[in-house]
Amino acid sequence: MSTCGAGAERMESLYRKVLGPAFGRLQPELQEYFSLLPGSGSYGVGTGTFDVAGCPQAWLRPLLRPAGREEAFFPEYGTNIGFRIENHSHLDPFGRPSLTARREIRFPRVTRIFSDTTSLDTRLGLLDYVGAYRRLVTDLELSVTAEGYLRGVSQKSRALLGPLRVPLPAALDAKAYAEQRWDAAAGRFRIQVKVIQPLLGTVLVYAGAFDYRLQEYAAGSPEGRGAPGSLPPAVQPRAWHAQG
Repeated sequence: MSTCGAGAERMESLYRKVLGPAFGRLQPELQEYFSLLPGSGSYGVGTGTFDVAGCPQAWLRPLLRPAGREEAFFPEYGTNIGFRIENHSHLDPFGRPSLTARREIRFPRVTRIFSDTTSLDTRLGLLDYVGAYRRLVTDLELSVTAEGYLRGVSQKSRALLGPLRVPLPAALDAKAYAEQRWDAAAGRFRIQVKVIQPLLGTVLVYAGAFDYRLQEYAAGSPEGRGAPGSLPPAVQPRAWHAQG
């Protein structure tokens, strides 16, 4: 692993900042997973299989095709679906501690990308920006269960349309529930996510197990040199937003 730069040594990971003392109650494996620092010279790579992934409602899937192009929701559904995730810890263009995740979900006929950036805003708290253009932002609340698992629940959402910040009415908003844990018996991480819309029911679900490792950035790249604000071009969103 690359040696952290001086700036990274003074930093805390995003999740440690948000959880505070509760971070120490996470399973040790989860503490390591969520300790990635901006400027460390490394990023996380996970590979595994979702037992189930996609939209469970057949009638709704055609309506989600436009969202698939946005790297957000997607119209497929299946079981035993292979996937890969990359986690990149960085500072966003506005200087906020952030974690950008890019997931490749490999359905039999198409590979879907699902990407988001979670940023800690000193005024608004923890924000999750979803999709290639990050047009949707939600407030995110994290907690630690009695078993030491990490739980995340999205709260109110806003659509970011150019300079406009448009709150979604409660009847249209969807709430995401996520839980991640270490499965000692299997020696793997497990994750389960469900997105529920009040009128439509469950619009997205994925759950499965994966292996995880740290990988060094390419030598000579800004990320490899330990620049805290750098992201590889393939992971960069197509737009950034200071709004929350």
